[in-house]
Order: sequence, then C-alpha cells, then structure tokens
Amino acid sequence: MCPLKKVRLKNKVTLERLAEAVDSDVGNLSRIERGIQTPNKALAERIVKYFNGEINVFQITWPEKFINNDHI
Repeated sequence: MCPLKKVRLKNKVTLERLAEAVDSDVGNLSRIERGIQTPNKALAERIVKYFNGEINVFQITWPEKFINNDHI
C-alpha cells in the first residue's frame, strides 16, 4: 500500500476530508495514492502538514520506493 493511503487510513481520514483540508480534488488524491499522478510540491507540503509529519514529501512524490515499508 502506498504511504499516503496507509497514513490516511491509519488516521481514519476519508479522501473527501483530506481533499477539503489540503485544497485539492478527490480525484487528484486518488490518482496520487494509486501512483498515477505526482503532486506538485505545494500540495505535497500541505499533505505533510495535515498529517503533522507522519509522512514526508519524498514518500508522497515517490511512493513506489516505500510501498512495502512499514515505517508509517
């Protein structure tokens, strides 16, 4: 599972709630979680801030490197 989805589910946050909180679109976040889309730096930073650093920009922008990593 990608790091963003893992931290989102761990914190019981819906895609809709996260999208609203980080000023993004549900579809964009879904594509980011599936590795189809890479977020811009500003969005990645807003996600990191929302989760209080439980995830970092690198994990969001290069999720395939962390797919099987249980450090989240």
